[in-house]
Amino acid sequence: MKKLIIESGSTKADWLFLLGTEKILISTKGMNPTFIGEDDISEIFEKEVRNRIPDVPISEVHFFGAGCSGPAQQQIVVGAFRKIFPDAAISAKNDIVAAVYATCGNNEGIVSIIGTGSNCVYFDGKNIQLNNFGLGFILADEGAGTYLGKKIITAYLYGALPENLEKDFRDKYKLTRDEAIKQVYGNASANTWLASFASFYTEHLNDKWITNTVKIGFQEFIKLYILTNPRHKSVPIHFIGSIAYYFQNILKDVSEENQLELGKIIQRPMDELIEYFSKSN
Repeated sequence: MKKLIIESGSTKADWLFLLGTEKILISTKGMNPTFIGEDDISEIFEKEVRNRIPDVPISEVHFFGAGCSGPAQQQIVVGAFRKIFPDAAISAKNDIVAAVYATCGNNEGIVSIIGTGSNCVYFDGKNIQLNNFGLGFILADEGAGTYLGKKIITAYLYGALPENLEKDFRDKYKLTRDEAIKQVYGNASANTWLASFASFYTEHLNDKWITNTVKIGFQEFIKLYILTNPRHKSVPIHFIGSIAYYFQNILKDVSEENQLELGKIIQRPMDELIEYFSKSN
């Protein structure tokens, strides 16, 4: 069986080709079907993947992606990959499913994604419990990259950043009010644009405003997504995503303050997915 496993956020996607004993891992830009269509996915494949893999038939495609929770979004993914691999069995699921595979295995736990966006589910060891989270960067994404981007951009444009941060931010981005409004309200990839400002946070991690903003975001996430689950004190809490990973010291402090049993903190689930799907060959 020759399989393709894709784990995609809005910013970045990992493609794992399992070709018998050969494994090929390729990273491309992210594919969120809330914001892109079939042709965009096909274009990413043609430009960033096709020339890096052998011309062999793929029998299974397993796609796990941000924004892939509803039938309409899943159909965009299935339709795109059916054109690329017409003889393959294709499935499209939300990225939280990959996060569960990577962290819990067959064990009970609460699994959180804090990357470009944020989401959280409870897994009972067999089934994922549905929730009302994952409302996207305008309505939600507490603690995530889009949240951090919105916080620092609005503080900058309001003149509310500390003087040293304001100078560094201005020098680095030269961002105007008009440009910010254009990017947020007229850009199909506004979520990834907002999340790109998370790099400014990592560059200024010793600054009190930066650490406080990240901490408040994590506190909002935990209060809304985790503490509302009646099992939060009896099961491990796992985190996946770039924001959770790069700011894990702050995340650990907030988790301890809330008396949570912290589980795995993983930047990307693909390393764990390699083992999961290799066993099913």
